[in-house]
Formats: sequence, C-alpha cells, structure tokens
Amino acid sequence: MSLARVHNFSISLDGFGTGDGLSHDAPFGHAGERLHEWMFTTGFWHNMTGRPGGTRGLDDAFARQFEPGVGAEIMGAGKFGYPGWHEDPDWKGWWGPNPPFHTPTFILTHHTRPPIEMEGGTTFHFLDTSPAKALETAREAADGQDVRIGGGPTVIRDFLAAGLIDHMHVVVTPILLGRGVRLWDGLEATEEDYKIESASSPTGVTHLTFTRVGL
Repeated sequence: MSLARVHNFSISLDGFGTGDGLSHDAPFGHAGERLHEWMFTTGFWHNMTGRPGGTRGLDDAFARQFEPGVGAEIMGAGKFGYPGWHEDPDWKGWWGPNPPFHTPTFILTHHTRPPIEMEGGTTFHFLDTSPAKALETAREAADGQDVRIGGGPTVIRDFLAAGLIDHMHVVVTPILLGRGVRLWDGLEATEEDYKIESASSPTGVTHLTFTRVGL
C-alpha cells in the first residue's frame, strides 16, 4: 500500500513550523534558518548540496529517510514560493534548476499554471483541489511508491485533520518563535491515532515519529 509520509519537518518548542513575515528574501520569515540548523551539518545535507563530509549520527540517520521509497510529493503554495509568487510567470521555486525532489511534485494552490519540468526528474504540477483528491492524484503518479507530504505547516495540518497521514517525522528544535504558523492548532487528540516514539539528539533536537495505528 502506498503511504503518505512526512519527513524532516521542523517546529519550534512552541509549535511553529514557520515564522512570521514570509517574503522573497525570508522564506521562513523571522525564524530564518534556525528551525533547520540541526540538518545543515549532516552528511545528508552535505550530499544534497554537493559538499563532502557532514555528520553521521542520529540527525543524519533520520534525515536520510527523506527520499527512499517516495514516488511523488505534495506541498503547499507557501512552500513553493513567497507571498505573491503566482504573479511572477518566471518563478520556479526556491531550489534552482535541479530541485531536491526528483519526482512529480504537486503544488496545492488557488493560482494554477501549466506544469514546469525541471532537471533531475522533478516536474511541478499545480492543483486547486482537496487534500484527498491531491493525494489520489499523487498516488497515481507515484506508481506504487509512497507520497511525501512536504509542508508547510498548514498543508500538513490539513492532511492530518483529514486522516490522510500514515507516517510522520517531526523535529522539535530548542527555540521559541512566539509567532508564525503553528502545526498543531485544531488537532486535539490526534495522538490517539498514532504510535508515537521520540529520540533525543546531542544537537538538542528531539525527533518524534508518528505511525498510524494498525500499519
């Protein structure tokens, strides 16, 4: 069975998955890069960004689960671009000509446009539809492999609320943001549907995994 998975999604101690004041120059708003600093030293990240070295500890082991077995990705408009990107016909995302997804990637947006084929196997498709319909479309494109739900926090929250997430990896980082977009709002008792495990890293982050009961 094709699973819907979340990987390497970072939140602050107070539950924010992105900061306030997102813009072209600040993809995560006032949070900057602080939510993701745990990942930048890993061998996974060094390899993804074309650099040698990097750590091989717990953080790296979790980060590397991002890609295996994934045949498609779904993300929100806020992850694909800055507020107002839909008014720029040349905008192709934050990641340059060879994005790190290497699969069909479906953008949930009210501002659709024709697909954009990138290097490395990524093709961006733009859908104005419900989480359930988007997942159905992505599963068809994944050809039997799993679908990664890439974020941001609003998209993951919507998929959780609809009961569509099978496995989720959330990284709690030791910072307080105070404002932004929270992951958990409105998801009371979600824990009852999942087996939850945690692992503390020497870097100060906590890795939480949620696996749907019965899988």
